[in-house]
Amino acid sequence: MRKIFAFLAGLLLGILAGGVAALLLAPQSGPELKRRIQDGVQHLVEEGKSAAEARRLELESQLESFKQGRPIVLQAASPQAE
Repeated sequence: MRKIFAFLAGLLLGILAGGVAALLLAPQSGPELKRRIQDGVQHLVEEGKSAAEARRLELESQLESFKQGRPIVLQAASPQAE
């Protein structure tokens, strides 16, 4: 029981120290950092919606081809840029 308590106390102190260090060493002020994060999240959401729409159109095209008895051409997923 004592080891668990010591672990939890160390974990909480580590979280607290990390939070303080993050606040002190942040490259921008709070409002500016918040705006940049919001912009980044908005950009990711827009990219996701765009990708979903492109995939939906591709699947609809394949469905129409299937309904008309034409062969369906499956495209391999493109490798992710690293």
